[in-house]
Amino acid sequence: MADYSVNGITAAKGFLAAGIHCGIKREKRDLALVVSEFPAVCAGVFTRNKVAAACVDVDKFQMTASPYVRAIVVNSGNANACTGAQGLADAWEMVDAVAGAMNIDRNEVFVSSTGVIGRTLPMEKLRAGIAAIVPIVSSEGHEAAADAILTTDTFSKEYAVQVMVQGAEVWIGGMSKGSGMIAPNMATMLAFITTDAAISSSLLQTAVKRATDLSFNRITVDGDTSTNDMAIVMANGAAHNSELTSIDDPGYREFFDGLVEVFVKLSKLIVLDGEGATKFIEVCVKNAATEAAAEIAARSIANSNLVKTAIHGEDANWGRILAAAGYSGIDFDPARTEIFFGDVPILRQNYGIDFSEEAALGVLKKKEITITVDLHQGDQSAVFWTCDLSKEYITINANYRT
Repeated sequence: MADYSVNGITAAKGFLAAGIHCGIKREKRDLALVVSEFPAVCAGVFTRNKVAAACVDVDKFQMTASPYVRAIVVNSGNANACTGAQGLADAWEMVDAVAGAMNIDRNEVFVSSTGVIGRTLPMEKLRAGIAAIVPIVSSEGHEAAADAILTTDTFSKEYAVQVMVQGAEVWIGGMSKGSGMIAPNMATMLAFITTDAAISSSLLQTAVKRATDLSFNRITVDGDTSTNDMAIVMANGAAHNSELTSIDDPGYREFFDGLVEVFVKLSKLIVLDGEGATKFIEVCVKNAATEAAAEIAARSIANSNLVKTAIHGEDANWGRILAAAGYSGIDFDPARTEIFFGDVPILRQNYGIDFSEEAALGVLKKKEITITVDLHQGDQSAVFWTCDLSKEYITINANYRT
């Protein structure tokens, strides 16, 4: 049985972290650093938004420039997006500042930013901050680091799991941030994960891509994909298992299942912290013809503002759910479809709607709600996680820059 920890980013052997306030924000921590004591291989996935921040461009280059990574530096409060040549130069300066302070190669440093779009970075503050944070990284610094990457989040998000790989104890842990601008189109937020597993970079990339499709790409808060989204995984081999190089290797399944567990946990924490959210919603589409069809339908339902506002208002409006599946683009028979709130049937086949409003309300009053849509087509399923849409979401985003 696996062991669990909230030590997050430093649960794996050989990883250190810190988080400090360097002055980008008025009072809160705004600069984080994650360091591997040993060279680590790296895998990552990035936003598909055509408008990508400077850090995304830098990190995509870094993934091809060196086989190893030693550090990730993250600032919050400023996205350094839509800042042109100056923004790109500033991102590289952050990389060089960390590399110089750690005496490592510049291609072994990744950079990430989150916050307001369209403002250049306050580099004087960041230079001083990087000089101050490098000497204080430690195995106890995970909480401060997880706090330093937040923007409108109301709590930090950490998780770690230990699995056995070929008889070796392997830890996989991480931290994430995200509250608004969350939509399933990889990566929809920032996530940084570490592991002491020995695994090849190519296999790690394969694992990260599939794990992302089962987790970060299956969450939505508001349908917006950010300019800075990324999920980066570092693996330093400190667990000393035999290196995993193929999906057929003994121990790979245990490693992959642990990775998915961490990704899913961090994904759910993001949804639980959705801006203005009062309810956590799991949308399960089952018995679809294909997994792709189930995923498309679940995404459509989870992204529907009408569904999300109905759940907020505790209204058993099954028509909005069926309509969202209908415009998703998949081929199915609405007359064969059934919908459940929890274990309460809301819609039966052939549009049977003789359900108990009282029983439905009992489910909708809960903080965590499962909506199940049974297509009665095949045996494939998919799950998405989302939250309700409240007036508080409007208030938060109407005043974001102030």
